[in-house]
Amino acid sequence: MILGLDTATSATAVALLDPATGRSQEARDDPRPGERPRHTTGLMSLVVEKMRAAGVGWEDIRRIAVGVGPGTFTGLRIGVATAQALARARDIPLVGVSTLQSLALGAAAIAGPEENAVIAVIDARRGEVFAAGWSLADVADPRARPLLAPQAVPVEALAERLRGGRERWLAAGDGSVASRAALERSGARIPKDDSKRNRVSAIEHCRLALGLPPEPPDGVRPQYLRLPDAEINLRAARQP
Repeated sequence: MILGLDTATSATAVALLDPATGRSQEARDDPRPGERPRHTTGLMSLVVEKMRAAGVGWEDIRRIAVGVGPGTFTGLRIGVATAQALARARDIPLVGVSTLQSLALGAAAIAGPEENAVIAVIDARRGEVFAAGWSLADVADPRARPLLAPQAVPVEALAERLRGGRERWLAAGDGSVASRAALERSGARIPKDDSKRNRVSAIEHCRLALGLPPEPPDGVRPQYLRLPDAEINLRAARQP
């Protein structure tokens, strides 16, 4: 059994995947607009709840897959630190998974015949998004080279990049919803605002983790892609 965790966005997501049968299940907490994330209080509660409901003990967990981002600075620290602690305490192999690739993999399931690429877009605030894109043929391979490498980028710059290529893009994620007008003008298709394909799922973390080797817990680190907001504000305040 693989245990998946993600706290890169405002949601807290926990999943279990049985590699032998392919069966999966997820528990999650999605704050309503305006509510603060509940990673600190909710993550371990969801882990315990999901394992108990599935009749799974720690002796059944063969691997932990944690989303390493990009995403919110505090959320990533909580998720990665929790996964590291569990891996050490239970002596369970740990795998870090790209939250963007996981989001893209989930969205790929609804790609139409006219689309050949999928891009995950997470709201990074400050007029930017975190984004990365893969061909539909490669998105399930965690070792595949992306068409668009993970980056923090202004929305309009991303829209221009999508407009200038030959790919026919499916875009998904809260960043694609927030930037719908600009991305749709570039030719990308975006699921409806309330589609579950715009949410990060820890089930996809588990699936990607099957194709990655475990790492020492200290070797799994968050991928922030940019400085935390507090550091950006401090540097701006120091400008003459």
